[in-house]
Order: sequence, then structure tokens, then C-alpha cells
Amino acid sequence: MKPNRLSGMSEIDPLIEGLNPQQAEAVTHAGGPLLVVAGAGSGKTRVLTRRIAYLMSRRNVAPYQILAITFTNKAAGEMKERVADLVGPIAKSMWVSTFHSACVRILRQEAMRLGYSNSFSIYDSADSNRLITIVAKELNLDPKRYPARQFQSMISNAKNELLGPQDYLNATTNQFEQVVADVYAVYQQRLMRANAMDFDDLILKTVEVLQRFPEAKARFRSRFRHVLVDEYQDTNHAQYILVKELVGSDLEGQPPAELCVVGDADQSIYGFRGATIRNILQFELDYPNARTVLLEQNYRSTQNILNAANAVITQNESRKEKNLWSDAGAGTPLVGYVAESEHDEANFIADEIRSLQREGVSTPGDTAIFYRTNAQSRVFEEVFMRSALPYKVVGGLRFYERREVKDLLAYLRVLANAEDEISLRRIINVPKRGIGDTSLDYVDLYARDNNISFWQGLLRCSEIGSVPARAAQAINEFTSMISALSVLVEAKTKPSVIVEAALEQSGLLKELADSTDPQDEVRVENLKELVAVSMEYEERPFEELGEDEEISLAGFLEKVSLVADADEIPEGEDHGGVVTMMTLHTAKGLEFPTVFLTGMEDGIFPHSRTLGEKDEIEEERRLAYVGLTRARQRLYISRAEYRSTWGAPNYNPPSRFLDEIPEDVIEWRNQSRTSLSPSLIKKSRTATAPPPRATGKKSVAMELAVGERVSHDTFGLGTVVSVAGAGDKAEATINFGNYGEKRLLLRYAPVEKL
Repeated sequence: MKPNRLSGMSEIDPLIEGLNPQQAEAVTHAGGPLLVVAGAGSGKTRVLTRRIAYLMSRRNVAPYQILAITFTNKAAGEMKERVADLVGPIAKSMWVSTFHSACVRILRQEAMRLGYSNSFSIYDSADSNRLITIVAKELNLDPKRYPARQFQSMISNAKNELLGPQDYLNATTNQFEQVVADVYAVYQQRLMRANAMDFDDLILKTVEVLQRFPEAKARFRSRFRHVLVDEYQDTNHAQYILVKELVGSDLEGQPPAELCVVGDADQSIYGFRGATIRNILQFELDYPNARTVLLEQNYRSTQNILNAANAVITQNESRKEKNLWSDAGAGTPLVGYVAESEHDEANFIADEIRSLQREGVSTPGDTAIFYRTNAQSRVFEEVFMRSALPYKVVGGLRFYERREVKDLLAYLRVLANAEDEISLRRIINVPKRGIGDTSLDYVDLYARDNNISFWQGLLRCSEIGSVPARAAQAINEFTSMISALSVLVEAKTKPSVIVEAALEQSGLLKELADSTDPQDEVRVENLKELVAVSMEYEERPFEELGEDEEISLAGFLEKVSLVADADEIPEGEDHGGVVTMMTLHTAKGLEFPTVFLTGMEDGIFPHSRTLGEKDEIEEERRLAYVGLTRARQRLYISRAEYRSTWGAPNYNPPSRFLDEIPEDVIEWRNQSRTSLSPSLIKKSRTATAPPPRATGKKSVAMELAVGERVSHDTFGLGTVVSVAGAGDKAEATINFGNYGEKRLLLRYAPVEKL
């Protein structure tokens, strides 16, 4: 490619040198709004940094007149450094920051207009959740029916749409939304009283300042003559309006700022966070005199990889037409693999990584594994540990460190050992039961004074006068549930049945399943995965069992502890680096020489909740496009014919995205890429995830009457002493002679009437 020259110049401008014609046009454009549609790997960061440097060096724009907005602090820091490398320390006085950071700087100067002092506090998500919990309590709302996290999610969505409490109330359509409106109103009052703003307020309140106070707006309008926004496709409505207010229009007495937005509608994957793809698709409608520059030359991937990505994304209707190309050559074909199960898939990938390392083609450090949901990392983690393959999980906790997994494991540890005080304290108010720290402090003091364990203190809480009656009742209900579940352990029930019973009886599963917070769907998937782990533990071949080992809850917990507490794998030259594991959402903006795109099945990817929704399937397809375009040289695509859901095999059809990849760019390692029968594929495409399956002798709870005689698999013959509860909570106290009286949850108890 010939070097670019600026018109009227005889020498190559160093700020244009090495750029292709489209990149150079984006850097030098002057005048009206500019939309840079930057395909994956097309050098957008280079264009942004060169444009900022060009504004300062060639167009004599003062650095304080430039506002550049990015989505992460890391991106902002890198951009500032790269501009400083081009123009020197003068770059330090320009604003390069995230939306939230820019708004804080504005509000530190302007918040007094809204009744705040300029030293206002900023509440993070945990602070916000705690305050909403206090508000809900103040409004006498049942935390089981109205979880604080659900309020938090809905209030955040309202703020992202620039709806204040009164606006939200005016738009309510049902009784639940009216409750949210009440909480929202009091929450905002409490924030104001605390001289605090949450993260969503930072943008909401900045827009309020700009819209309500013309003199404040005029000051920032006259300062920022150039506004640049990165990742424009990820902006939500509030961020979109903020940019519009900062740029202004010809009608406001001074010329609008010069606006440059960079983004790619094909990589818009944050709809669940409120990002709206319309902002980039309709940029020319919002700014009729806009210039659009298309960056299609890719500097990252081989043409085979790009052909696959182009073919997939062209199936989306809501997009600007573009076609990525590379002069790096075709490269090796993609590799496809159809695994029998998720374990087979993980083993294939581990073997392939080792093989590439032996051949000197690619090291573990060159390699990334992508999956749709966090729960999918668990099988890879366990297989890699056994294979001594070094890895790290990015953008999420390792499976056994996730909060909901630790909560369920704490329940199981208490069932195996009621004296485990740390686990008891973790779960006694999870889900919320109205058992506060003060009540627990009284129990702890009583237990110490009477030289008994914390658990024994809980059992005797009715004797502790300082514990409020409501808390004492909640503690009694909790200990009754634990005692009933403990009988399952005593009866040597299968661990998987105990796991399901604990999930159900504790309310953990119901709380998450009832929530509208998208993050809670992910947590349910992680809990399902722990059920699958317990099934795998039970179904190990005989030769894998240790000497004198019997299948038990204690044995299962020991196995999990050994996996969960495995030493961190060192990074170093001896290992050739570590394999990186992450979700596809986390992968955005990254690149790797070797990529494994896994779980390519309908119901897994695309995710089951998106099936049948055109807009959501299009977002899933954009996510596939992001995954495909992360690979530089080698791209593997795999799927499993079945994988465990609630411990039962679930047969998934191939992902519809596989059909969209041209056959001439991919080589399949197995005989068939669609080995399921058409009828089974049809059945799988319409199937939904099954509920917790009936395992062991778990069944619909039988009805027993006082005095009836029963037989139990472990305890033998018994007589019903009392019955209580109904449905899933039905239980009976049965006298088994030498074994004494046992309280049995009838849904799980292996008993038969005589």
C-alpha cells in the first residue's frame, strides 16, 4: 500500500504514515459529525489516538477542549498513554475517561445546583443494595417476596432510561411496579439525605444539570469543542442523551462540538445492560450531515476466520453492510469437533492444546477457551487440573468461588456437620429470613456462657430472653429445616438427592428463579451445575473409588474441597503461559493466536432464553461474531451431543450458527457434524430445561397418619408419631425403636406404608 499524503504537503505526515486510506480519512476529517464503523481488528484504537493527536498537532486544538469517552478505565489509560507518545506531555490536560468518571468531574463542580455538596459519596452496587434493603424494611416489605436485588435492577433500568421516581410512577402498569416506585422514591430521598449518588445517578444527574441549567451547559459546551466516543454501540439511552447534550446543536447560540463516534453494530452485545443498538444504527438520522467511514481491513485474523465470521453476521438484518478482509492469507481451516458429552469436549480441547504445544505450534499462553455462561467453566477447570494444564478464569470467579455455589456448599457442610459455625453463620439468613446479626450475637453469648456450641445455642434460642420473638421463630424454622434435611444424611441418601433437597427446602433456588435480575439466571445455572457435579461423583466407575470409599455427602464435600482449594497454578516460562478461560461477553476487545469456541448447541449458544425472539437471536449472533473474530491464526469450534442439566443428560441440537459457517473454511474431525436424528433435533429445539429431576426414591410426598406403620430402607420398621406441613414441606416424625425418633421430609424419604 502506498503511503498516504495530506493534500498540499510534499512529505508524508508522520501521524498519517502507515494508515490505510479509510483510517487516514477518519483521522483527518473536519467539520460535521463523524461515524467510524470499525470492524473487528480494523485498528480503531490506532485511529482514535491518531485523530486526537492530529487535532492537537495539526489543527491546533487545545487539549482541554477535547473530551474522549471510553467504556473502561484501562482503555482510557491506554489511550492517554498512546496520545502522549505521539504529542508529548501536553496530552495530560485532556479529558480521556469513562462516562462515569467524566460525569463525576462535571458533578464535583455542579452538584450544588441539585442540592448536593460537591463532596458527595458514590455508592457502589453493594452499598446500593444495603440501602435498598433498609428502605424495603422501612416500608414493611417482605424480603422473600420483594428481594432487594430485584428492586436494585429495576431502579437501575429506570435511571438508564432517565426516569426519575415520579416519571417511573407515572409509567407503572401493575401493582408490583407501583411497589418499585415507592421504594425508588424513598431510596432517592435516603441517597439525598446521605449526600450520596449511586453509579446510575452519575449520568442521570449530569444530564439533569445540562438540561435544567443553561449557563452550566453553555460553560461545558464552550469548553469541549471535540467529543469522541469509543464503543458507541454499547451506549444506553442515558449515555446517548448525555452525548447529545454535550455536543449541542446550531440552535443554541454557538456551533455544536465536533463529534466523532467509533463502534461496530455487529459487536453490540450488551442489550441486557440497557445498551441500545439503535444509537449507532440511526446515527445518520440523529445527525443528518454526518460522514460515515467504514474500516473493513482486518489486521488480526486470517481470511478463513474472517469468511466464517462474515458469513454468520450477514444473517442479521439489523446491521450496516460491511465485509472484513485481510491480506494475511487464507491461513489454516477452522477445526470442528462434535463431542459425545461436555467431558469429551473438555478432554479433546486439553489434548489438542498439549498436541499444539508438543509440535511447537502454539503454547497454553497463546490459547483462550470461550463459553456462553460461567457455569460451563467447571468441566474445563476439573479436566485441566487432572491434565496438569495451567489455566486462569478471567472476568469471573472460579466455579467454586462463586457466591451461590459457596452458599449451597455451606448448607451441605452444615448437614454433614452441624457444629460448623462458619458455614452456619453464612447460611442462616440466606435467603433472607429476618435473622439479624444482633440476634445471632445474643445466641453466641448464650452459647459461650453455657459452654455449648453455636448450633446448640440456636436450638435453645427460645430460652434466650434477649432474642426478639420474631427472630426466635425464624431461627426455630431454620433449625427445624436443617434437622429434617440432616435425617437424609443419616439415612445415607445419595448426595445428589441431598443437594436437590437442600436447594429446594432452603429457598435458595426459588429466590433466584423468581428474580427478574438477569444475573440470577446465571446463578441458577451454576446451582444446576453443582447438582451435575454430585451426579458425576456418584456415577464414577468402580475402579476410580478409593479403598474403603463409600458414596456419601462427606465424601462428595471432600472431593469438592480438594478441587476448589487446588493451588493456584503458577504462570511462568516452564509452562508456556496459562490457558485463558472466559465468557464470550468478557472476550470482547481481546485477541489470541488460538481460540476454542465451545458449547455450540441450540439452548446453550444461542442461550435457551433467546430462542424464538428475533432481536435476542440477533444479539446472540453478534456474540458469536465477537467470539469468531478474537482468533488470530487457529480457531476451533466444538459442541457436545448431550450435556448434564440437573444431573440428567440433555440432548441439544447443533447451534444454528454452525449451519451459517461455509463448509469450505472448516474441517470436521468427526464423521458427522449432525449425528442426532432429525426427530431428536426437533424435539431438542423445542425442549426447555427440565426441573430438578426425581432421583433416588424422591417422589410426590406420601400422606401419612399418626399411628400408621411404615418401613424405611435404613431405619427399618417404625410408627408415625406426628405429621406436619404440606406439599414439598410435608414431614412426619416416626419412632424407629432402637434408632429413636426421626423427622423425615416425606418427599425424599424412602419409606413405604405397611
